[in-house]
Amino acid sequence: MQRLIFIEPGRLDWEHIVAPILQGPDEALVRPKIMGRCDLDTLYLSGRMPMATGEPIGHEIIGIITDLGENAANHFKVGQTVIVPSQISCGICRMCRAGETGRCEAVPLGASYGMGRDGDYGGGVAELVHVPFATGMLVPIPEDADHASMMGLTDMATDAWRAVGPQLDARPGGTVLVMGGAAPVIGIYAAALAITLGASRTVYVDSSERNRDAAKAYGAETFTVIEEVPIPSFDIVVDAAGDTDALLAAIHACGPAAHLTSVAPPFKAPDFPLMEMYYKGLNYTLARPNCRHGHGPALKAWSCGGFKPNLIGPKVFNFEEATKAWLDPALYVAVTA
Repeated sequence: MQRLIFIEPGRLDWEHIVAPILQGPDEALVRPKIMGRCDLDTLYLSGRMPMATGEPIGHEIIGIITDLGENAANHFKVGQTVIVPSQISCGICRMCRAGETGRCEAVPLGASYGMGRDGDYGGGVAELVHVPFATGMLVPIPEDADHASMMGLTDMATDAWRAVGPQLDARPGGTVLVMGGAAPVIGIYAAALAITLGASRTVYVDSSERNRDAAKAYGAETFTVIEEVPIPSFDIVVDAAGDTDALLAAIHACGPAAHLTSVAPPFKAPDFPLMEMYYKGLNYTLARPNCRHGHGPALKAWSCGGFKPNLIGPKVFNFEEATKAWLDPALYVAVTA
């Protein structure tokens, strides 16, 4: 079978490998139907994040089950359409039971599809994907839905939800600031979900006019720089900028007992204003998301709350065009098989 691999920044290629087979009772094989490009992929392709030559790429997957182990067949059926989460998680270990599916104890820390991580789980832009823990991982979705319009729910919306959803549950009607940039789709989705979940004010700051226009389409107030924002004090702040100065600005914009989450932290840590953070009672989360744990709430926001991930795409290509698609400058792209 074929899968897409990373060669070097700005260059991808196809690799022919032996197709995976079932090896255990809780496993599944899934034929990807739609594969999305994540913000993280754009960082690999631009050289801002490292990836080794030959690593399979892609981790946003909506697919069709083609084979199931004996135990997995008690929960799913061949031909069913599912989301395959980007992260590998067993669903039953101590961490998974606590909702920390991004830190599953049954696999190497950080194990994922298409991110160059330990475990050799392959990538999502492939003719077939092996799912080692089907019962814990696979997420059924409606067969009659427009699956291309749901693509953002596979990964990036779960990352965005964790930065605003629990926080708005704890502080209903809170005010939200998103510092956009390095992870533009995740940041825009965070603003969109904040509005969907009832934030009383949602502000999106980004130097990119394209990104601001996308956030504005969801109803966010948009600004080029934080200095333009009236009353720059917020209950919930999302750092998607990947920039040291922007993270500091995000910290300064936090109000008392605010929650700040970095979904795209800078590669160089700032000189944290610890006493300011201490007196504010700032809650700062710097952590890999728990994508499988976030699928339920993200899908609920889509099905019940009116969240529409497709307001920003994806721009769709054929599977054979994946090398071209992954390098396309569009905000969000996907390939179909």
